[in-house]
Amino acid sequence: MLETPALSAHTRRVTDDRGTEELGDELEPDAWHARWPTMSYWIRVTVTVALTMYVLGLARAVLNILILVLISLVLAVGLDPAVRRLVASGMRRGVAVAMIFLAFVVFIFLFGLLVVPPLVHQVTGLADDVPRYARELSTRDDWIGDYFREHDVTITVQNFISTLPERIRNSFGTILGVAGRVGSALFNLVTVAILMIYFMLSLPSMRRTATLAMPVARRDHGARVIDQSIEKIGGYVYGNVVTSIVCGILALAALLLLGVPFAVPLAMWAGLADLIPAVGSYLGAVPAIIVGFFVSPARGLLTLIYFIAYQQFENYVLVPKVMQNAVNLSPAAVIVSTLIGGSLFGFAGALLALPVAATVKVVIVETWLRDRGRRGDQLAKAHVEAELRADLEAKAGAQVRAENRRRLVERLQAKMRPRDDERDDPGS
Repeated sequence: MLETPALSAHTRRVTDDRGTEELGDELEPDAWHARWPTMSYWIRVTVTVALTMYVLGLARAVLNILILVLISLVLAVGLDPAVRRLVASGMRRGVAVAMIFLAFVVFIFLFGLLVVPPLVHQVTGLADDVPRYARELSTRDDWIGDYFREHDVTITVQNFISTLPERIRNSFGTILGVAGRVGSALFNLVTVAILMIYFMLSLPSMRRTATLAMPVARRDHGARVIDQSIEKIGGYVYGNVVTSIVCGILALAALLLLGVPFAVPLAMWAGLADLIPAVGSYLGAVPAIIVGFFVSPARGLLTLIYFIAYQQFENYVLVPKVMQNAVNLSPAAVIVSTLIGGSLFGFAGALLALPVAATVKVVIVETWLRDRGRRGDQLAKAHVEAELRADLEAKAGAQVRAENRRRLVERLQAKMRPRDDERDDPGS
């Protein structure tokens, strides 16, 4: 009995010095169980994975609603700078939001008033004159006339127009399907508008709530990340508006130069449709091209060539340059993000691609690279400093552009204001 403590001490010394060589297999099972997680750990992991998969399934079921919410939030954040300017002038936030929304509604109404009646007139005239156009083309001496005569295009067109009412009656199911899709699109549009108004009204409180949900030690850092993300999203919306204005101005100049009728409303439509990423330029080009072909095939072809050339210019020159300054993303990142978003989620993905990419970049820089730079990673520190310089340069450039616009407005107002001698002259 007296030798047992000595033996135990010896055994412990052997174990400490030589690992488990002396006791070997006697201690291996205990060490394996000590390293292996307990059953409660695996239960928690299983429950967490199951709940995550369940939440992802629910999110997939309501994916359309989530996309509408994200689009509304992006638009509300993008319009927030205009709301804050009106609030700074002494206006209440609700009144400022109502004024911006009312201005948008008035613009849509005026646009429809300018575009829809001429478009309906042109389409009606086309339907009446299609047989005459076909007969005139069949009398040509070139390859177009030969094709029309060989394939009896004139007779085919006349038969199609004469049987068109019957075709419409037989296609009632297709018409209902198209009407349903149009109604769904209008419902989505109204939903986005309503959610956007609510987000614009409650954006300051939403920011405070998001900040309060963070740990106290990380609250200031989280507020900085939220502010920078909002700034990038606002820059994206601003950049999108800039590209649309450029599209409308250039389209107006091109259509006037080519002599296409209704150049002003067609250019307005081109600029408005350009707000839609990726496909907006094509949607804006279709009415102008159709009207151009109404005038003459050559004019329609020149209009088509212009819009194709402009689409390439916008995709690979204008948008990357504007978005680089607006959201601080490289031109390659702008193009790749838009292509990936559009491929994954279509129109909504293309619309949200750049705001999401800019937000992800802010989160990576502020929560990962900045911490690594504080721990001594010189490369991460240099990257964070470069991002800070780029942001400061972008803000300085925006201030310079704003000052130039203010001076331009002042000069225009001074030129339009009557001079003192003209006001004093009674004969003027």
